[in-house]
Amino acid sequence: MKSNLAILVVTVLAFTTCAHAAQRSASDGAGLNYPTKPIRVIVPQAPGGSNDIMARYIGGQLSERLGRQVVIDNRAGAEGMIGTELVARANPDGYTLLMASTAFTMNPAVVNKLPYDPIKDFDWVATFGKAPVVIIVGPAAPVNSLRDLIALGKSKSNYITMASAGGFMHFVSAMFRSHAGFKGEIALYKGGAPALIDVMSGQAHMAVATIPTSNTHIRSGKIKALAVGATKRAPSLPDVPTTVEAGLSSYQAEIWWAWATTAGTPGAVLNKLNTEIAAILVLPETAKRFAVDSAEVDIRTPAEIRKMIPADLAKWAKVAKDAGMEKR
Repeated sequence: MKSNLAILVVTVLAFTTCAHAAQRSASDGAGLNYPTKPIRVIVPQAPGGSNDIMARYIGGQLSERLGRQVVIDNRAGAEGMIGTELVARANPDGYTLLMASTAFTMNPAVVNKLPYDPIKDFDWVATFGKAPVVIIVGPAAPVNSLRDLIALGKSKSNYITMASAGGFMHFVSAMFRSHAGFKGEIALYKGGAPALIDVMSGQAHMAVATIPTSNTHIRSGKIKALAVGATKRAPSLPDVPTTVEAGLSSYQAEIWWAWATTAGTPGAVLNKLNTEIAAILVLPETAKRFAVDSAEVDIRTPAEIRKMIPADLAKWAKVAKDAGMEKR
């Protein structure tokens, strides 16, 4: 009797252990059967901006590798916070991703109450790359250099209108205005592309933009590039001086791009996406595509990005304070 009972106990324990192991395996290995349906990438800006351009390129490549459609969903508004909140509240299954950029770590510095927690509400998938900003004016603007623009801004108080898509563009515009030492209005738009349209038409005097957003217009002559916000010239704009060369050495800024998703997403899903994206980023054609817009490939793991985000939050909080940007 005791022998039979012992066998029964061992059998039950073995079954329970196997069941628990199977459950852990199903959870830890969720990425093995992922994806089984289309993946939605929310871009919290209007179409045509650098975030949209980057999301569509990586999304297209990822669709081919995974055999599932990657759908780009533009949800502009509230300087990117509307789309970002949608991802924060989504199911943590890896089927709703966020096209994040430097603006993600900027908004907390100027918004009193965010509708999400930038640390607790997100898991990170992968970074893609980074690129410096470019200071641009319309073709009819009466300036041909950064020194000319700064002199014009200082000669007429509140004269310069700076087009901005909010978020990243707002920060780098406020930084530029502070470093250049003039006052001017920052006009907010729903995306980088609409902001550039007003620069080209003369409705706004200038913008501090990303190179991927403005490069085509610079090449066509619809926009004049005065300086690149970096210490070395941009490969795609070899004739445009850096801010160091143009006399404003204190000013440099760059944008980074990454994908995030809802907190609680299985680690196997994050790792699978990271592995697939890393494979895309090391392709020679990706490097060539990025180089067209002077973007540099930047590959980081989810763990590395988790360390990067708090540091960036602190960095931009200081920038906002130094530039006199008020919380709202």
